[in-house]
Amino acid sequence: MLHGRHADPDATLATDPRSDPRMVEAFTTLGLAGRLPPSGITKDSPIEERLAFATMSEEGMGMIFDTLAKDLTPPAGVSTSTSTITGVDGNDITVYISRPAGAHRTLPGVVHLHGGGMAIASAGDLPYIRLREHLAATGLVVVGVEFRNSGGKLGPHPYPAGLNDCASAARWVSAHRDELGVGHLIASGESGGGNLTLTLAHKANREGWIGEIAGFYAQCPFISNRWADSCDDLPSLEENDEYFISREQLAILGSLYDPDGRHARDAACWASVAAEDELSGLPPHVISVNELDPLRDEGLQYYRRLLRAGVPAVGRMVAGTCHGGDLLLASVMPEVFGASIRDVSGFAYSLA
Repeated sequence: MLHGRHADPDATLATDPRSDPRMVEAFTTLGLAGRLPPSGITKDSPIEERLAFATMSEEGMGMIFDTLAKDLTPPAGVSTSTSTITGVDGNDITVYISRPAGAHRTLPGVVHLHGGGMAIASAGDLPYIRLREHLAATGLVVVGVEFRNSGGKLGPHPYPAGLNDCASAARWVSAHRDELGVGHLIASGESGGGNLTLTLAHKANREGWIGEIAGFYAQCPFISNRWADSCDDLPSLEENDEYFISREQLAILGSLYDPDGRHARDAACWASVAAEDELSGLPPHVISVNELDPLRDEGLQYYRRLLRAGVPAVGRMVAGTCHGGDLLLASVMPEVFGASIRDVSGFAYSLA
């Protein structure tokens, strides 16, 4: 059976019968339930135009994210502090540490890597603050990383700057387990943060410190670097195109991360190009995708490749939701949000 724009080229989130009606109502109010206007920019446009697009996207998405997050109540009994660490490139990195207030026992730790295509957004944005607080409320120490972006207000710093910052933060948490009250730790992130989560595994494996991270949980990962191509093996790219996000946006933001394409075959830049021997022997993974996301199939494809390589892995699909919809729409779909939060926490606890 055909779905989405394969069934109807004019389909939108509002007309697709698979859409959660609560999501449709929320997005209709924000004017996001229909088709997206073209930008006139491509991945081959001058870098200045692509960087300007990233800045515009960051501002627009920031307003949308704040609107969606403002009604999400912070959980009781969680405290947050900030610290500044030094990265491997000599730069300062802000980390946000959320934990259950008054916790007197060692807890699993989560190094959280925010979304934004490695190009935009900030760990200090309201939705990510709330996400980390709700994770911490389940009994975790959650460390959000303010890594350098390839565009926007924290850019332009292309690959490997952002990944280096994520690795620096993960190793800092590992080295300060006693001080932080952390036992084992996992890495987790969504969208661009999902790519950073998965590529962090490859970087750590290459450099010989993979044992410092017990597992990797990637949500709606942005990993294929093929968004401007015709991809018969990734049907969701066309099926769900322009459902909240578009292939055009994905390709532009992705092009900022690796502007000259020199790292297109590097699994530490784009997780999906990992060879089988690069997957073999990795720690447990969870790959969670959204049914109505253009990125759905690249995540599922990676999950299946992990299994074939012998990696303990779980695949999860959140029905009725767009890209990251289970996390973005917490106030209107609390059961869905809660289920995803509990799944990350359950994965962290399962590795004790």
